[in-house]
Amino acid sequence: MNISKTVALARELVQIPSVTPFDGGCQQRIIQRLERLGFTVYPLVFGQVSNFYARRGRHGRNFCFAGHTDVTPSGEPALWQCDPFAAQHHEGQIVGRGICDMKGAIAAMVTAVEQCLIQHSEHFEHNSLSFLITGDEEGHAIDGTVRVLEWCADQGERLDYCLVGEPTSVHRLGDCLKNGRRGSLNGVLTVHGLQGHVAYPHLACNPIHLALPVLTNLAQHRFDANDNPHFPPTSFQLTRIQAGDGATNVIPAQLSAQFNVRFSTEHTPESLEARIRSLLEPLNQGEGRFDLTLQVSGLPFLTREGPLLYAVQEAVHELMHLTPECSTGGGTSDARFISRYCPQTVEFGLVGATMHKVNESTPADDLNHLALIYQRILEKLLLAN
Repeated sequence: MNISKTVALARELVQIPSVTPFDGGCQQRIIQRLERLGFTVYPLVFGQVSNFYARRGRHGRNFCFAGHTDVTPSGEPALWQCDPFAAQHHEGQIVGRGICDMKGAIAAMVTAVEQCLIQHSEHFEHNSLSFLITGDEEGHAIDGTVRVLEWCADQGERLDYCLVGEPTSVHRLGDCLKNGRRGSLNGVLTVHGLQGHVAYPHLACNPIHLALPVLTNLAQHRFDANDNPHFPPTSFQLTRIQAGDGATNVIPAQLSAQFNVRFSTEHTPESLEARIRSLLEPLNQGEGRFDLTLQVSGLPFLTREGPLLYAVQEAVHELMHLTPECSTGGGTSDARFISRYCPQTVEFGLVGATMHKVNESTPADDLNHLALIYQRILEKLLLAN
């Protein structure tokens, strides 16, 4: 069996069980390859998290590949068709935890750069290449990309383009890219009532009765004044409601509700908080009152147009004969942090249908095609001048 360099490296990385936040030497394998290509590597350890930034060249535009080597737990190994960290090559598929999210893409990045430097080394002397790799994307996202970006800013490192290798394709490689992401706002609402006996409701204040119509109103509320062509509608989703201790004859003293709001660039956390508080105001009636705490886990971003977006679209069209859809749907990624430092940020990678699932897998051919697409993107952006 003739195994390409991309497939071989992807399997090598998957075979290291780098379950967040532990790296297990996975990043060192990548560092070794980059150092042989002339990259200067800066290992950056924050807390328990291993990260690194690597750069080759100090002139011109800086194209950065960004990604993460940490993976989610595999779950019960017996449910897998093979050892989740064996990276088995089975019927044209590479099976293993992290192959599509996102060690396969990282392997494609490395081999794309290797091939570019073999074919166009003289041209790349006029521009810069870099890698920003974290081990904290699947975890708390505190000691990973955020800290590396702060370090880059302190060092005067500028990113002109950043391609994040998240698995953005939906049905086939190249059918979708992410040119933005929604923001994410988490909230905890505590509704205070007055505890009492269920047979004497006039002597109590039931926080459940107070909360239900208000929470229903929030869930059905239209937050967006206008439809946004780039983002799905803002979504308010309840994730947990709890009240009482199970006693059947006691009106509880309080109710706790957790929720998440996914929002577009039309909103800010401050404007959302003001709207939510106004909708919660009926809870301040009679003996009721409420407390609200909010935490932003990500701000929205949008790369509407520009050289990077066009280069990705053109490369996919030329090599895969399709035009990728621009999407801002789905969850959050480290692109939400990177876009604050690099407005030209786009996510593009493998098909993500099996990510985080048992038998996570990707076709070996997709790994090879992704490396070719990444190479073509580099050529379009850095060989233009």
